[in-house]
Amino acid sequence: MTEIFFEADIGKYRGEVMAIFNYYVENSFAAYPERKLPDKLFDMFLEIAKKYPVYVIKIKDTDQVAGFCLLRSYNPFSAFNETAEISYFIDKDYVGQGIGGQALQKLESDAKRLNIQTLLADISSKNTGSIKFHQKHGFRECGRFKNIGKKFGEYFDVVWMQKTIG
Repeated sequence: MTEIFFEADIGKYRGEVMAIFNYYVENSFAAYPERKLPDKLFDMFLEIAKKYPVYVIKIKDTDQVAGFCLLRSYNPFSAFNETAEISYFIDKDYVGQGIGGQALQKLESDAKRLNIQTLLADISSKNTGSIKFHQKHGFRECGRFKNIGKKFGEYFDVVWMQKTIG
């Protein structure tokens, strides 16, 4: 397992974060946009995660950015304060090295500290690797919107997965 650390001062890693995200935009169904996003949209990540933990993931020995992860509000109404959505994107060169599991563990720990009881993940049905990853880590499918997305000329479902942590 690759040794990593989490840095909360993510603002200075705008280019690295957007490069990782845009790789998935251009090459997979893991990110929903169809075209590469400009670096200025980095602020969108910070805005959607306002009041929640956001981290850049770095390799311990080299200080290399290996990904980013965040929690965000599921819904702004107080009835949903104990529920959060989870997101993480790992640099393609570091996939399969245990970094996603470590990011999930970190965000689960933070979520518990914030009194969050339920984590949600929305995943493209074409992203079978992510679905399997979440199943392996205790998430269960709780909903599916059929054929609501279209990318690369292909329709896909949005799969909602849920994990109770509280």
